Amino acid sequence: MLAVIRYTVPESQSQDFVKQGHAILDTFAGQPGYQRGRLARSVDEPNLWALVTEWEGAGFYRRALSAARMVMYPLMILMLNEPSAFEDVYTRDEA
Repeated sequence: MLAVIRYTVPESQSQDFVKQGHAILDTFAGQPGYQRGRLARSVDEPNLWALVTEWEGAGFYRRALSAARMVMYPLMILMLNEPSAFEDVYTRDEA
């Protein structure tokens, strides 16, 4: 299961955002079902960021959100209000 949370971050806040993003990923990494995660910045729109994580299933992700709510709270005002959980339909690794 893929989770994508997108944020609009003013340039003046980007350094603090990166630190908080690390804290969120560190919290997620300690939760059951966590597989991997990354913090990414748009190449074309530098104010657009994404926190991307992979989970064993939606239940694990939802429970992890509850566990991480305090560390995520300061960034909530920057989040884009859109669905964040995506179920894998097809995957292909490198050949």
